[in-house]
Amino acid sequence: MTDDPIYSPSATSQTGTETADHPARRGEGGEWHQRPKGDTPPLTTAQGAPVHDNQNTLRSGPRGPALMEDVHFREKLFHFDHERIPERVVHARGYGAHGYLEVTEAIPELTAASLFQKAGTRVPAFVRFSTVAGNKGSADLARDVRGFAVKLYTDQGNWDIVGNNIPVFFIQDAIKFPDLIHAAKAAPDRGFPQAQTAHDNFWDFISLMPESMHMVMWIMSDRAIPRSFRFMEGFGVHTFRFVNDRGESHFVKFHWKPKLGLQSVTWDEAVKIMGADPDFHRRDLWTAIQSGDFPEWELGVQVFDDAFADKFAFDVLDPTKLIPEEELPVRIVGRLVLDRMVDNFFAETEQVAFCTQNIVPGVDFTNDPLLQGRNFSYLDTQLKRLGGPNFTHIPVNAPKCPFHHFQQDGHMAMHAPQGRANYEPNSWAQGGPRADPEAGRQVFPEAIEGEKRALRPESFADHYSQARQFYRSQTEIEQGHIAEALIFELSKVETPAVRERVVSHLPHIDADLAARVARGLGLAKPPKPADPAREPVDLPPSDALSILKNGAGRFEGRKLGLLVTDGADAALARALQDAVSKAGGMVEVIAPQIGGVALSDGKTLPAQQKVTGGPSVLYDAVAILTSAEGAEELQGMHAARSFVADAFAHAKFIAYSPEAEALFDRAGVGEPDAGVIALNEPGDAAAFVAVCSALRFWDRMG
Repeated sequence: MTDDPIYSPSATSQTGTETADHPARRGEGGEWHQRPKGDTPPLTTAQGAPVHDNQNTLRSGPRGPALMEDVHFREKLFHFDHERIPERVVHARGYGAHGYLEVTEAIPELTAASLFQKAGTRVPAFVRFSTVAGNKGSADLARDVRGFAVKLYTDQGNWDIVGNNIPVFFIQDAIKFPDLIHAAKAAPDRGFPQAQTAHDNFWDFISLMPESMHMVMWIMSDRAIPRSFRFMEGFGVHTFRFVNDRGESHFVKFHWKPKLGLQSVTWDEAVKIMGADPDFHRRDLWTAIQSGDFPEWELGVQVFDDAFADKFAFDVLDPTKLIPEEELPVRIVGRLVLDRMVDNFFAETEQVAFCTQNIVPGVDFTNDPLLQGRNFSYLDTQLKRLGGPNFTHIPVNAPKCPFHHFQQDGHMAMHAPQGRANYEPNSWAQGGPRADPEAGRQVFPEAIEGEKRALRPESFADHYSQARQFYRSQTEIEQGHIAEALIFELSKVETPAVRERVVSHLPHIDADLAARVARGLGLAKPPKPADPAREPVDLPPSDALSILKNGAGRFEGRKLGLLVTDGADAALARALQDAVSKAGGMVEVIAPQIGGVALSDGKTLPAQQKVTGGPSVLYDAVAILTSAEGAEELQGMHAARSFVADAFAHAKFIAYSPEAEALFDRAGVGEPDAGVIALNEPGDAAAFVAVCSALRFWDRMG
């Protein structure tokens, strides 16, 4: 491990205790600086001016808003926003659908937003799910954060809740966003790897940014490889404000909770799914909506006041922190339903433009430094992606309520304003719209004080406690997956010092995790733990953070893969189809030939997949129904043997007819366990599907 202190993990923690040999010095105003060392040139702006601070945005007071006069911050994000055309720099691979938000509980005491004034109010919605790191041509199942962006077309204008399926983020200040994404993307000198973080640049950056360790636990967990968009949560990430019609303010965090519960795949499944069906998530959403099985989420809010914020253990403006649901329950106020696919993928999904700045009266911003930067960056990005300032004229981006303004001309203008007035104030009789102090957004008059400094508040300094809480809230199975993910990712890192620096953070999260990862990487001696900016503390476990503790408990919305051959028992096949349908699931038939099979009653059962194109990784549970001759045929097929072996290895529930039993031996499965269930008669089908509600037979992985 390098002994160069400028590359030590604590050198960029921004809020730690100063040491005599530390190259980062705390300035008079409390900000951190890193002096160039040796032949290292000073960082400058594009105009050549030396940069004073590249870690913190200039703001008014330690917890105040960002200041527009921070020219380095604005230039850095401006250039980053315009790096590529026309593909999105981040969230390039996405898939969207239309639907609606229905308010289930009116909350006028909290917000003046018109949609929340009456239960039963519905507003149109467009939702786009995405991966962050990969390009448009990458695969759906890459290990990555998933974007969860919702555009609500209200009668007060468009409201965009631009979030992710993870409630926290890697960085605390938006000035570091270009660095984060540059590190995560393909290396500029070689153009790879694509759509993955298992490489030196990403982990080098992470190892030097302790504030990222909470997010690292999330992305190394199964949250980063969801089974379906329909089975993942969404979060607004930031703390916002609700403001009611009396001007009273409450803080609020937004949650989307899937009706069908949480579910992810294993990493081995993800790798194989990317080969078998790189459009797996897209196909799943398309199939669900087209079949009338409309995906649904509950809209929940965590609402709190200044008193709660003051006593909470962490700063509510820190985007690397969450508020545990056990400490502040989520209040359900609506439901989001997706019921219509787009008419044209490019016109809608590709051209939709989400901006965090798009809020409605009754909603307001906070001084979260990441949110402040996003409010600048997202609008700026649309100029490059969509060709000019008139991207709101594109139908998917246009408000569905009346709008009036004096904006005119520009590239691809689609509106033709009439009259001579294009300015305000004016004295013409038909002088156009005027500002409405009552209907317009009321900005909460928060008191701001403090010196102008580029700094990070001390209240942002604890980088490990919530990472520890997340890890210790997982089941043993999930903890194992996190460790295995870290070992896999770091095994792809070629620089030993980078691997060691990452491992040096882990003892602050969990000693056993650190030892397991060090052992898996073959480190002869565990590295010295990184110096924390603030000593972590033990927090109570939160069951809400675990996928397995929040599973569906039912097979609704899931898919059974039914592998069949000619002569298979017709009564068993139809009993399985009926039982899955009654449970709200789907059956996909896999056969040796795509034309289907002739069952024992002579009737044809159509197939949706050929056995070589329908591996078991595509399904939530599987069943194998064969005749004696069909079983012998499958035993000679590698794809059929792999179908069984993978289903067993991935802890799936497996049903089989007696004739298929020999296939298990040929697949190398060995002794069947309680998750492998024989179907001797049609009545066994319903019992098998009931067992499948657990989704996995995790005892097999023990």
